[in-house]
Parts: sequence; structure tokens; C-alpha cells
Amino acid sequence: MKLIIGLGNPELKYTDTRHNVGFRMLGAYAGSKDASFQLRDKFKSQVAKLSGSDEKIILALPMTYYNNSGEAVRAISDFYKIEPQDILIIHDELALPFGTVRTRIGGSDAGNNGVKNITAHVSDNTARIRIGIKNEHHENDIDFVLGKFNAEESKKLQEIQEHVNTDIDAFISGDFDTTTHVH
Repeated sequence: MKLIIGLGNPELKYTDTRHNVGFRMLGAYAGSKDASFQLRDKFKSQVAKLSGSDEKIILALPMTYYNNSGEAVRAISDFYKIEPQDILIIHDELALPFGTVRTRIGGSDAGNNGVKNITAHVSDNTARIRIGIKNEHHENDIDFVLGKFNAEESKKLQEIQEHVNTDIDAFISGDFDTTTHVH
């Protein structure tokens, strides 16, 4: 069994913000697999299940707000007895330039409070897809991550989505590799 988490904030005002790129990427992936999310209060998340796979795959969008995502990850992983190495986190990464997608297993949270909270609740031995969001207009971290993508970035996100989908499929099949793509 595998758990794939997209990080973001639940309110509509955060839709299309840089901080919600994890929600956006996982939501588009779920749509491409005809999976739909339903609110599951006991998991503090919107949850979808993929069918057609040899093992159960759970997709989750925590409704706890970004910095408390570990509560949702812990609730799901405890209930289904999912080991940290079977958890994939998709999140924005302010330390990487926009257009960069880096996959890794474990390691530093790089100042990302959502990842830090998941590490505190579960482990740092999770797989990650880090999506770079930094651009030349970055000044204040909070305002920047809660800002929306510009038109050029929004167009490029479709190309990034294809690579993220490939990385998610690789994680599901057990072929997840640590790499960096620059688009």
C-alpha cells in the first residue's frame, strides 16, 4: 500500500498559489486516472483511491493547512499501517528555481514547514517530489509562496505536470529514482 500526499491549503483563496502546487499536481494526476477526492474527516483530508493497481494507492490532500500536514499523514498512515518509505510527498520548494523538479528520499526539510511537520509526525524517510517555485520576483517568503503563478509560469506548469505524473507512476511501480529535471 502506498500513500501520495499533495501539500497545500484548503481554502479557495489559496487555489493557484505557489504554496498549493502540491494540491494542483496531485489533483491533476488523480483526474488523469479518473479518481475523485472525497472529504474524510477521520483522515483530516480529501482522499481518493486508485483502482487497477496491484496494490492499494491512496491519494490525499490534507485539509489541516500546509504547516500541519503531518496530522493528516499520521492519521492515514496509522490507520492503513503505511510505512514511511511508502509515502510520497509532493510540495513546492522555495529553494529551487521555478521549472525545477527534484525527487529525493529523506533528507532535510529545507525550511519547508509542511515537510517539517510530516517529519515530526511520521519520519523523514519519505519520498518527495520537490517543485521549484522561486523566480526573480521573490522578496518576502510568505507573500511570495501565497502569491499566484504568473501567466508564463501557469503555462509551464502543464509541462511540469507531465514530469510529475511520470515520477508518481515511478513511485507507485517501485522505480522511484532521485533525479532533477529542469524545464
